Amino acid sequence: MSANITKHNYHISREERNRQNDHNSFVIWFTGLSGSGKSTVANLLEKELFTNGIRTYSLDGDNIRSGLNKALTFSLEDRRENNRRIAEVAKLFMNAGMVTITAFISPLKEDREEAKKVIGQDNFIEIFVNTPIEVCEERDIKGLYKKARVGEIKNFTGISSPYEAPDYPAIEIRTEEETVEESVERIIKVLKEKLKYNE
Repeated sequence: MSANITKHNYHISREERNRQNDHNSFVIWFTGLSGSGKSTVANLLEKELFTNGIRTYSLDGDNIRSGLNKALTFSLEDRRENNRRIAEVAKLFMNAGMVTITAFISPLKEDREEAKKVIGQDNFIEIFVNTPIEVCEERDIKGLYKKARVGEIKNFTGISSPYEAPDYPAIEIRTEEETVEESVERIIKVLKEKLKYNE
């Protein structure tokens, strides 16, 4: 950090925001292959939480790459920077009192561990959407896997770039074995205690 930068202390703390919201804030981190169903599950989860009075915000991988990170490529170095920026932004939203939902591939364990350090282990809920690559390819509505298979897309996760599955995710989702609604119901059961704000 530059010697010319001084961190600003705000009058309103995260704890005060959580008290006003009457629920805790934290980050829900979805990881999984392209086409695994991360965004679909995350989107319905946010809707269910919002309907129940929980202040939420979603950070989706494609949306972030359309704006904040549009200059980044899919090289390992740029993926790492993409991961770092999303972790920092997610932390800002969490500090603003939001249950923050991120949904992007984040393929490397090391990068997810760095995100956990930025956000804080107690505030980081990792959800692994464990969909086999064959199923992801069958869904391939964007045609990305086909392009990757013939070399039109470089550094594509699961084809020409690695994906490292989490060892101990808080929740594991298998979208080929359960509906999106069932997945969201399971996630909310896990979140109930985490959401409770106790002074």
